[in-house]
Amino acid sequence: MPVNANLTFLGAAGQVTGSCYLIEHNKQKILLDCGMTQGADQVREWHKFRFAFKPKEIDLVILSHAHIDHSGLLPLLVAKGFKGKIICTPGTAELLPVLLKDSVGLYLKDLEWQNKKAARSGKKQQDPVMTVANAERVSELVQSLPYRKRQVPLPGLELEFADAGHILGSAIIELWIKGSQAMRKLVFSGDLGNPATVLMHDPTEISQADVVLLESTYGNRNHQTLDNTVEEFANALEQAYKDGGNVFIPAFALGRSQEVLYYLALLHHQGRLKQRAIFLDSPMAISITKIYDDYLHALDQADLNKIGAGRSLQQLLPMLKLTPKVEDSMAINRVTNGAIIIAGSGMCNGGRIVHHFKHNLWKNTNHVIFVGFQARGTLGRRLVDGEKRVKMFGQDIVVKARVHTIGGFSAHAGQSELLDWAKAIGGQPQFYLVHGEPEAQQVLQEKLQQQGIAALIPAKGDSIKL
Repeated sequence: MPVNANLTFLGAAGQVTGSCYLIEHNKQKILLDCGMTQGADQVREWHKFRFAFKPKEIDLVILSHAHIDHSGLLPLLVAKGFKGKIICTPGTAELLPVLLKDSVGLYLKDLEWQNKKAARSGKKQQDPVMTVANAERVSELVQSLPYRKRQVPLPGLELEFADAGHILGSAIIELWIKGSQAMRKLVFSGDLGNPATVLMHDPTEISQADVVLLESTYGNRNHQTLDNTVEEFANALEQAYKDGGNVFIPAFALGRSQEVLYYLALLHHQGRLKQRAIFLDSPMAISITKIYDDYLHALDQADLNKIGAGRSLQQLLPMLKLTPKVEDSMAINRVTNGAIIIAGSGMCNGGRIVHHFKHNLWKNTNHVIFVGFQARGTLGRRLVDGEKRVKMFGQDIVVKARVHTIGGFSAHAGQSELLDWAKAIGGQPQFYLVHGEPEAQQVLQEKLQQQGIAALIPAKGDSIKL
C-alpha cells in the first residue's frame, strides 16, 4: 500500500525565487519553505498575492534557511491565520527575526511612500496586509532543531536536517513520510552551497531517498576556480583605485556580505588592498555579521585561520566602518574616491544601494561589482545585461560606471557540484528540479539523464503523489 501523500509545487518552479512546497499527508498540511518571489514592486506583489491554501489549515512549516526567498512570506502567513509550528536550525532561528523585521519594515516604508503619492493625486490609499507584529509572531512559533538530530514533528513524519553549506544555518531537509504499510523518504536540497566558497562547510551527502527536490540555480554552468575569482576581484578593485573612483558592491545582507568582508580581509592581509575606507552600509548586514561572529565556532576553521583565527570578521579590517544610521549612509556620498561600499539589496531591488546608484552610476570613475546571482526583472540583472540607461526614483540615470560580474563567489553549487551531490544519493530516487530558470533546468536535466538519473521539471501548481 503506498503512502497517502501529495506534494504540490507552489513556488520556485521554473524560477529561482519564491520557494514553497505543500505536502498533504493524513489530513495534515506541511510547507517546505514559505518564500517570497523577488524582483518586482514588492508592495504590488504583497497586495495581489494570494496563498493557494488556507494559512490557518497549515500545521507545520519546515524552513531550509533564512534567505527571504525561502522565508519571506511567513509574516503574511501569520497575518492570514497560521498558528502552527515552524521548525528550522538554530542558526536560522537566530537570523530569521533580523531578516523578517527588515523585510516587513521596508514594505511598510514603501507603502507609506506610495500612499502619500496616492493622496496627492486623490487616489485611494491602501491598508497594510501585514505588520511588524506579524514578523515578531513568527519568531514565537519557531522551534529549532540541530543538524543530525531526528524529530517527529507530526504523526507519521520524521524530520532531520543536514548541513547544506550555503549560509549560516542552511539545511538539507530529510523527511520520512510514513503510511500504514510503507514509507517514503523525501529530500529537499534547499540551496546547496558551493564547496569552494569560504566560511561554510561542504554540503552533506545524502545516502538514500525516494524523491528529491534539487535546486538548479547554476544547473547550466560551473563557477570559475576560487583562485581566479579572487584575482578577478582584486583586479577590479585595483582598477577602480587607479580610476580615482569608488567601488559599489550590491550584496545580500546574509551570507554574501560576510564572504565579501572575508575576501577583503584576505587581500588586506596580503597587502593588496589599496582602498582606504570600507563601508558596510546595511543595518541588517551589520546585525547578521555580529551573529556570524557569535557562530565562529561553527564555521570552517581552515578558512578562518588564513586571516587570523579567533578574531571577529569586523576586527579583521581596520578600515571597516559600520554605518547603521541613515545619516551615516548619506554621508558616504561625500567620499568621492578610494572607498568600497557594501550595501543591500543584493539584486538592487531596494535598500541603500539604489540611493548610492542614483548618485554614482553616471560617473565613469566608479565601479560596480556584482558578486551574486541577479534574477530576471531586477535592476541588478538589467545592469549585468548591459543596460546603459535605467530609471530610478522617477529619473533616467545614465550608466557610465564600469560594471563587473564575478560569478565565482556564488554560494550556490555549480553544475558539477549539483551532479556529484545527486549521484551520491542511493535508492534510485525520482528527481524534481526546482529553484532555477528554465534554460538552467533543461541543461541540468539532460546532464542528469546522461548519468542515468531520472529528473523532471515541474511547473508551478503541479502535484505528485508520493
